[in-house]
Amino acid sequence: MAKNFIQAPLPFMGQKRRWNAEFKTAILEHFADCHTFVDLFGGSGLLSHFAKAARPDAQVIYNDFDGYTNRLASIPTTNAILAELREVLKNVPELKRIDEPYRSMVFDVIRKYDRRGYVDYITLSASILFSGKYATTLEELQKHTLYNTPRQSDYDAESYLDGLTIVHEDYRLLFNRYHLQPGVCFLIDPPYLSTQATTYSGYWKLRDYLDVLHTLKDTNYFYFTSEKSSIIELCDWLDREYQTGNPFRGATRVTQTTHLNYNAGYLDIMLYKHINKPDRRNAA
Repeated sequence: MAKNFIQAPLPFMGQKRRWNAEFKTAILEHFADCHTFVDLFGGSGLLSHFAKAARPDAQVIYNDFDGYTNRLASIPTTNAILAELREVLKNVPELKRIDEPYRSMVFDVIRKYDRRGYVDYITLSASILFSGKYATTLEELQKHTLYNTPRQSDYDAESYLDGLTIVHEDYRLLFNRYHLQPGVCFLIDPPYLSTQATTYSGYWKLRDYLDVLHTLKDTNYFYFTSEKSSIIELCDWLDREYQTGNPFRGATRVTQTTHLNYNAGYLDIMLYKHINKPDRRNAA
């Protein structure tokens, strides 16, 4: 029996683990007639995993936008590296800075595997960098102060991608292939504004973010954003002032508060819309 994951098996910035219950409920209640779910910006694959768990009868297409499947394939190597690092750092107090000679010993281990091939530096970062920081190359990692924040158990992604159709392509090509087909619902979780989007050149700019709105026209969709992007307010203002049409009109809006610390947080937002059976409760 396939395991149902409640979070991605490897670290990933922005994974949608808190949306598990609401997302699955909405799929079952409002998209029962959809037989294909296309995850345009697949990220860690967690939304695709949730969709397949909720609708095992449906085709779920996971667009591996960030090369996450490469990281999953490298889990045996990652576990081997972490096992050696735990041995190297066994006399270093947890959560404390890694000084010499242990720092050099850590890099000796990682360098050995780097010479052999692919190393998942993002996952390694969680065990040797301060919380929230990560590196993507050996050179970048060497610029950081190291901390002993070890993971004590192996990573395991067995059955995580079972049943998914995995593709690696520009979201626009994928959208164009499916948007005229009946019974299709798009899962749309684009990169955050002004962040590095390695699959696309440079930073994810406002124009890129707005271009994604084309995928909302006359389609069934789930769209994820936050109040920090102000995209909903922008679309509402443009529609009111210039009658451009608001792609979120008629969509159901669900919010969650994400806490940064004890006195600061922001709203995460999920919007969904079925073009044949619009649900206008809490409309955006």
